[in-house]
Amino acid sequence: MTLELGTLVVAALAYLLLLFLIAYAAERGLIPSRITQHPLAYALALGVYATSWSYFGSVGYAGQYGFRYLAIYLGATLSCLLVPVLWRPLLKLTRELQLTSLADLFAFRYPGQATGTAVTLALLAGTLPYLALQVRAVVESARVLSPSASASLLGIGFCVTTIVFSVLFGARYVTPRERHEGLALAIAFESLVKGVALVLVGAWAVASVFGGPGGLQAWLDAHPEALHAMQEPAREASWTPLLVISCAAAFLIPRQYHVAFTESPERDALSTATWAFPLLLLLMNVAVPLVLWAGVALGLPGPADFHVLAVPAARGAYALALLAFLGGISASSAMVIVTTLAMAPMCLTHLVLPLGYARAPGNLYRRLLWARRVLIAAIILAGYGFYLLLDKRAAGLVDLGLISFVGVAQFIPGLLGLLFWPRATRTGFLSGLAAGTAVWAVLLMRPLWLGNGLPPQAAALATLLGFSAVDPWSFVTFSSLTVNALTFVGLSLATRSSPEEAEAARLCARETPSFSAGNVTASSPDEFRRQLAPVLGPDAATAELERALGELGLTAGERRPSELRRLRDQIERNLSGLLGPVLARLAVSEALQVDPRASTALAEQLRFVEERLRDARGMKGPVRELEAVRRYLQRILEELPLGACALGPDQDVVIWNAALERLSGLSSEEVRGQTLARLPEPWGELLSGFASGPDADAETQVRLDGRERILRLHRSLATLPENTQEKPERPEGAVLLVEDLTERKAMDARLAHQDRLASVGRVAAGVAHEIGNPLTAITSVAQNLRYEEDPAEIHERVQLILQQARRIDAIVRALVTFSHAGVTEGKSVPDIRVMLSPLLAEAAHLSRLGRKSADVTCVSHCPEGLEVVGNPQRLEQVFVNLITNAIDASPQGGRVELFAEEAGEQVLVRVVDQGHGIPPELTQRIFEPFFTTKQPGEGTGLGLALVSSIVQEHGGTLEVDSQPGAGTTFTVTLPKAMARQSTL
Repeated sequence: MTLELGTLVVAALAYLLLLFLIAYAAERGLIPSRITQHPLAYALALGVYATSWSYFGSVGYAGQYGFRYLAIYLGATLSCLLVPVLWRPLLKLTRELQLTSLADLFAFRYPGQATGTAVTLALLAGTLPYLALQVRAVVESARVLSPSASASLLGIGFCVTTIVFSVLFGARYVTPRERHEGLALAIAFESLVKGVALVLVGAWAVASVFGGPGGLQAWLDAHPEALHAMQEPAREASWTPLLVISCAAAFLIPRQYHVAFTESPERDALSTATWAFPLLLLLMNVAVPLVLWAGVALGLPGPADFHVLAVPAARGAYALALLAFLGGISASSAMVIVTTLAMAPMCLTHLVLPLGYARAPGNLYRRLLWARRVLIAAIILAGYGFYLLLDKRAAGLVDLGLISFVGVAQFIPGLLGLLFWPRATRTGFLSGLAAGTAVWAVLLMRPLWLGNGLPPQAAALATLLGFSAVDPWSFVTFSSLTVNALTFVGLSLATRSSPEEAEAARLCARETPSFSAGNVTASSPDEFRRQLAPVLGPDAATAELERALGELGLTAGERRPSELRRLRDQIERNLSGLLGPVLARLAVSEALQVDPRASTALAEQLRFVEERLRDARGMKGPVRELEAVRRYLQRILEELPLGACALGPDQDVVIWNAALERLSGLSSEEVRGQTLARLPEPWGELLSGFASGPDADAETQVRLDGRERILRLHRSLATLPENTQEKPERPEGAVLLVEDLTERKAMDARLAHQDRLASVGRVAAGVAHEIGNPLTAITSVAQNLRYEEDPAEIHERVQLILQQARRIDAIVRALVTFSHAGVTEGKSVPDIRVMLSPLLAEAAHLSRLGRKSADVTCVSHCPEGLEVVGNPQRLEQVFVNLITNAIDASPQGGRVELFAEEAGEQVLVRVVDQGHGIPPELTQRIFEPFFTTKQPGEGTGLGLALVSSIVQEHGGTLEVDSQPGAGTTFTVTLPKAMARQSTL
């Protein structure tokens, strides 16, 4: 009894319709994302690796080569161990650069249209035998269950059906860069179906044919040749070549690359795939020898390729045979659908678009969508044509699969160079690929067409090298990859990388980007749109610009050069997913030109380093420690109370810390990447002028928020040494510190005023005494004046009254002047030329108004004409404090002397007393605020602290020299007036 063809067709169509409904439900959100994005769904989708030659052909391959069939699965398992060094770097490149195919990846790393075309043609040549294998597997599996079925009708029917479903599955989106969640879930379901079907057939074979595990063991004991036939071929030949090509195929064949990288979920699923994917393959492996031995035990005729169907059919289990048939449909259809969805965009971007198709009039997205649909149909029909040409010349299903595997393995040297060898060049890659592919074509494809084995010369060489002439795979793999690798390495060393290649190599190796990135000539996103419109069309230009702005979180009003450069790069990456990296680079380079003279490399390098460290946070060792140090230093910078601004070589802002944000009102995101000159006023002119000026320190007044603020600016240049000693260090940027002194100046003024008031209080008694004498004289003269009649006497006595009144006025004016704060509305009194002799005399006079001054003599030895530059009121406060302290420290009848002299461009003023001196342990503490050696109520402890601060503000120094019991000398050094005259 056999199954009717109609039953098989209806079952296959119903199954494919179920797959479409699953995909449709996932795309519509009817299936929750926790399922579509689940890592196990991703791992099952990778099961597309197991196609019809694994599902059907592995049994036939095991019958011919024994346990060596396991090499195909073990190689894929081995590739999962390479996830950290191969899969993850490829996944990051695919996502960041939007490289939707293997041809895009190589065309980016080895730039040039020739690269994309060569890779596409090589993959197409290796894919056609695989597509033919799927058609052949479906046709022959259907004829196993329905021998009367027409092979041609089955073949063309399968191709038409897969064309329809391929277009429905994955060619509904405008661009191939979107992830097809429905497709990924449907492929995962197919993997589950074929895995379950194969395991059920194996379990049923043990139970039904052998009567259980014990019966199987008894049969093997009775037929030792069956086990020997599985073991002996595995011992005779090397497993290494099969392990190598299957390991490479696990992520390099178009369908695997598409599922593993292009269709990868947002969440990290590679960790789960490293064990779930090999587990799926292991379960399918276990059933292969069981089905093979069941077929041998039943004495089934013909090749063992389709024992999965024939074993249950021979025992009348047609329901199980139908399930096994649907498992084969799953294996074949999944391969065809995913492969064509991967190859169609590749052919479009690297074979069709270079002919000028992208510049044709009309809607770009619609034309690309229909072109992909046409290419899907063309690729599937080309596979069917290859099937018709091959007819039955291939020895088995696995032969066709291995031919494709060896062809894809020719990309191994180029891929290793892409990830790990920046010295690799496009010439080396293309030459190595051409040489390896030529060996593959001569030793595998040619015999496939002619129906014979290795050419006589190749067979002799294989025997000489120790390879089996019966099994060509090992020798062809070794010879083609050896020729490929030697050519690749040799020509890469013999040729020089172009700047474009070198930059791509740095990005692929995740190294620091170059320092010559440059800025975009366009100054706004709107200008981007206008310049892209002639190349992409108005609608596509607007759509791509809005997409890039949204992905970067930028607005249409963006003007920062570094952000505009990022916008340009993002547009290029997005177009790379649409047009391929070559045409995307050409289109963006034509529309959005870059000025290479304006480098913003420092800011971009820091951004790159931050991203690398952020990605490495889960790592251990030095990288983790470096990230901890980076975060620690960044926290220090953010919490620094001073405003900090780090600049690149062209005065582009690299760092703008929180303190500067608060002071300026400009956020770091708003400022970072802009040049100083383009910052809003007053910061643009202020900081750019200071950064390029001669002074490393400056103090200025700026009006902020309606009030004047006093700022002190500091600058430090950052330099990097050149590689050669002949060249000096070159500037790479600068660091600006902005300190707001407004509150500090006001506080200093208030403290100085408080100290003046304290000093006024201390001299109040002396003032009263000084005023009392002239008042007594005035009173006496006035009383006697009323009795005088002589005009001359009256005039004389009036003059005496006026003289004493002027004396009182002078005393009061001196006291009022001294008590004045010296600061008005936050503005310091400007510096002027100050005659030192009258200043010291006035300070001595004020100091002698104290209660003790009558017993202490104060003498000034200051030459006439000696001048300094400063604030006269603040300088007077300096000397009043010093002289008052000297008088307080002097004994009864003591002497305080003032000495002034020139010393080059400086003026030295010494205040010398004959007091008790200062203990050595207190000579430094006396300058601390609120520290005093006087009795409570006699001093504030602010005098010497303010004196030191005022002297430093005037560019001078204050020193003390004291010997206990021998007196104290305070030396004030101030710049002479002539030395600072040019700065006034």
